[in-house]
Amino acid sequence: MAGTSLLALIDDIASILDDVAAMSKVAAKKTAGVLGDDLALNAQQVSGVNADRELPVVWAVAKGSMINKAILVPLALLISAFIPWAITPLLMIGGAYLCYEGFEKIAHKYLHSEDPHAERDAELAAAKTDADIVKIEKQKIKGAIRTDFILSAEIIVISLGIVAGAPFVNQITVMVLIAVAMTVGVYGLVAGIVKIDDAGLYLSSLEGRGGFRHALRGLGGFLLGMAPWLMKALSFLGTIAMFLVGGSILTHGLPWAHSLIDTMTHGHNGFVNTLITGASDLVVGIVTGAIVLAVVTLASKMFGKK
Repeated sequence: MAGTSLLALIDDIASILDDVAAMSKVAAKKTAGVLGDDLALNAQQVSGVNADRELPVVWAVAKGSMINKAILVPLALLISAFIPWAITPLLMIGGAYLCYEGFEKIAHKYLHSEDPHAERDAELAAAKTDADIVKIEKQKIKGAIRTDFILSAEIIVISLGIVAGAPFVNQITVMVLIAVAMTVGVYGLVAGIVKIDDAGLYLSSLEGRGGFRHALRGLGGFLLGMAPWLMKALSFLGTIAMFLVGGSILTHGLPWAHSLIDTMTHGHNGFVNTLITGASDLVVGIVTGAIVLAVVTLASKMFGKK
């Protein structure tokens, strides 16, 4: 009997792990759209910091991100346990915010010529004393952690929508796994991105003869040239992903929109199905972002920026 009970327990654990792995995979896929923008934003937030201070600043922001998620995950689980009806409205709000943020980035680029980071970076460049540098670094870290809180909330809410119907233990496991994996993944990549130019500079300045040394110098030059283009690509792909993810959340939350897309994709499968669905999500995301930006702009003019 004891052996049978042990085997049953092992089978139950294996079943739970399978469910957790499947839900974690879906949650990671759904939240991946936020990561491109998360990477670009955080890499921009720490730009301008002295080279020897880049990694400590990234580490400080990463710790702040973990604190953000330590607040958000229990809050999300409480919502799931006591007011599960609020999950769909929260998802819709998160989707609309993603669309707004993506459209606001485009509007800012074409309607405003000033760089939002230029003034802050100029202050850092003009800083004379160690106290000034530390003060500005702290401001950068606080700003990056505030940005991370918004993006982390989006990731947690999207993940909550995936695990809402699962047993509570599975919900906890998946949410914690996603929170840790996203934090480690994002800030590990941010650390790599902000040090690409330093790695390129080091490699390109290596001395010595021979094919291997020449190849290393060539790699260094390539990294130096690639770094700014990588940031631009991350920003562009992140914006597109925000429209796709936000639009997908909205179309799934609106029965008529979901039904319309099902009608459009009826009879198609594979690539054509994916193309139609993606194009629909993109259009919904862009239109929603434009509407929300117009409402926010009008409200800010009527009631002030606060």
